[in-house]
Amino acid sequence: MKPFRIQVPASSANLGAGFDSMGLALNLYLTLDVESADEWKFVNLSPHLEQDLDYRDNFIYRVADQIASRYEKTMPACKVTVQSDIPLARGLGSSASAIIAGIELANQLGELNLSIDKKLELGTEIEHHPDNIAPALIGGVIIAVTMNEHTDWVKVPDFHVDSLLYIPKMELKTEAARNVLPDHFTRGQAVQASAISNVLIGSLLTGDYTLAGKMMEKDIFHEPYRQELIPNYTEIKTEAKKLGAYGTVISGAGPTMISFTKAGEGQALSKKMESLLSDYDIKVLKIDQSGLTVGPMDTLKAAAD
Repeated sequence: MKPFRIQVPASSANLGAGFDSMGLALNLYLTLDVESADEWKFVNLSPHLEQDLDYRDNFIYRVADQIASRYEKTMPACKVTVQSDIPLARGLGSSASAIIAGIELANQLGELNLSIDKKLELGTEIEHHPDNIAPALIGGVIIAVTMNEHTDWVKVPDFHVDSLLYIPKMELKTEAARNVLPDHFTRGQAVQASAISNVLIGSLLTGDYTLAGKMMEKDIFHEPYRQELIPNYTEIKTEAKKLGAYGTVISGAGPTMISFTKAGEGQALSKKMESLLSDYDIKVLKIDQSGLTVGPMDTLKAAAD
């Protein structure tokens, strides 16, 4: 077996009003370098990852083993060197990236020849909703819905903005962020929330980013309930808007927040926001359009360098 590399981007789900159905890929990456070995070994080189785990306890391996077993395949032993730019429990799709990496590891080692739609189906089955899985797999801005175990998706073309992330030091587990959400909405609330999401999608497709930013910030489904869990929620949104951001929302379940601004203006906005949020890790990122990539290790390493 020739050594190969699997690379999966981070993702930011919801975009405000697209709760559990919209997400975008970002240029932070989970990377696996895979090579033949006499026995399984995972080497984690990132501070974002757990260290010194038995390979059977590694989440990526467990996903890969689950998929391989499903297709009655046995994966050959490998040394897997893992690096990640994606912080855990910050609302940047770290679990979705790991799931896609695990599925692709099984796909490569088991020679499964899985289609994109099949990988999406398997990933959504594990993650339970497609908002992070789909962009991590496909790249770009994805709108997706899962019904009767099948996921339909649309990729939004040409969403050219800078993405400004405000990453606090604290973690926020998705389960805790979901526990604050209501179990039911009135018909009127559901209709209005759906209409806001529809206008958000329409404005993205027509390139009206000012309107898109406005709709992102009008969400009814989750942001009003989660904002108390997010440090500096109101201050970040208010200041970013004053400084010209189209809109600012919670990234996934939080606690990271994300602003969208004109392409090329993210660094200037970042400098101004850094003075207000000195204890945050503030990153200016681009939307990753490729999603999952896999290829010879040497070739992809050279391209990355």
